[in-house]
Amino acid sequence: MNKKYGAEKSKRSRAGRNEARTAYLCLIPAFLGLTLISYLPTIAVFILSLFKWNGVKDPEFVGLGNFIRIFTKDVYFFDSLKATVIFALLTVVGSILYSLVIAIFLNMKIIGRTLWRSIFFIPYLLPAIGIFTGWKWLYEVNYGLFNFVNRMLGLPPQQYLNSPGQVLPSLALIAIWCSGNLIVIFLAGLQNVPRVYIEASQIDGANAWQRFWNVTVPSISPIIFYNLLTALITNLQVVTPSLALTDGGPQNASMFMSYVIYMYAFVKKKMGYAAAYAAIFFVLVGIFTIILFATQKTALFGEEDE
Repeated sequence: MNKKYGAEKSKRSRAGRNEARTAYLCLIPAFLGLTLISYLPTIAVFILSLFKWNGVKDPEFVGLGNFIRIFTKDVYFFDSLKATVIFALLTVVGSILYSLVIAIFLNMKIIGRTLWRSIFFIPYLLPAIGIFTGWKWLYEVNYGLFNFVNRMLGLPPQQYLNSPGQVLPSLALIAIWCSGNLIVIFLAGLQNVPRVYIEASQIDGANAWQRFWNVTVPSISPIIFYNLLTALITNLQVVTPSLALTDGGPQNASMFMSYVIYMYAFVKKKMGYAAAYAAIFFVLVGIFTIILFATQKTALFGEEDE
């Protein structure tokens, strides 16, 4: 009996090893692709940041010279850091609130629900150049729709993209409007909230707000965290608004770090200096991501690891 059991156990162990070996072999293409597309270029950026290179001549080793210059003499660094962080905070908070409210609305039994879902998701699918061309007309000082409405209401026209104080909220509004992907994810989470919890809270006499805060939010907390993480990483790396609408202005108010990296690398041909900027930016995004992961249990799930 023991011999038979030992033989079966050995057979299962051998089959398990074969399955694991097959799984590792199947993962090799994905691992190679990730290494070639992500890991090696990231390492190359950190190495290149130690050199002075214009993309044509031989690289000149300068050590930490690029980093020292960025922190002490660069005219764009602190402006770009401020613009990037403020824009990310505005956009993340706004897009999470907006997408959650719209998802709750789309989760209700309303007429034309499928049509409304398509309408709110379409902005996420539109080409960026089309989106920013349309919003540029909306924000136009003399003939834009928003200032036309302002005049109809007796309000003065606003310098949406030409005012240092208004440009970041104006650009953040575009990003919030394009957060259809977050709406879809929130909607999927809301549809998976256990119905028995909702019914139990109704029996206990909980009103709509109490059901939402004490039942719905804890149930979709992993969805909230995922959307927070993707929105944060996406909006920290923003570059398209500066390229399409503002060129970093006015007064460097929309000079995002990604735009500064693009400018130094492809306009001023300072590849090594741009790589140093990218390395700093990589660390910045990593810090924000670590903070978000460190606070996710207490802030979202309401519990800590035991």
